[in-house]
Amino acid sequence: MAKKRIHPKTLSRGTHIRISGLADRVKLASQATLRTDFPQFRAGDTLKVHVRIKEGEKERVQIYEGLVIARSNTGASKSFTVRKISHGVGVERIFLETSPKIAKLEIAQQGKVRRAKLYYIRGLEGKAARIERDIETQASAAASSAAREAKEAKSKEAKK
Repeated sequence: MAKKRIHPKTLSRGTHIRISGLADRVKLASQATLRTDFPQFRAGDTLKVHVRIKEGEKERVQIYEGLVIARSNTGASKSFTVRKISHGVGVERIFLETSPKIAKLEIAQQGKVRRAKLYYIRGLEGKAARIERDIETQASAAASSAAREAKEAKSKEAKK
């Protein structure tokens, strides 16, 4: 039997306050998990994802380099899909942006595409699967990363 849906106007004022308070807490919790140390990237960019891998008791960092073919969701459930060709076989991996297993993200090169999802790349091979490089954006990204590093160094000096 289906549950009865309660219309919001029939709820008491106290219930509304409790519900809105819960929404605020969920919003705060999701904002706390967001990572701001990642560079801005989009579909078409080639990324180097430094992934922490635990083997027995040791932990090491493995670099997974590939093409970003999709970005999904917002908030705490943000994710992105990276595709690479390994020994002639296409391998795709989905990473959560909030995952502590991602040690670092680097943009190897920025691509020039007109789509948000590049699923059509799955059906292409060889030179047909190449993405045109966006040279102008790469130069501005390099300049902004240099400025960000200089700002961080300046703030570290100010703290001392």
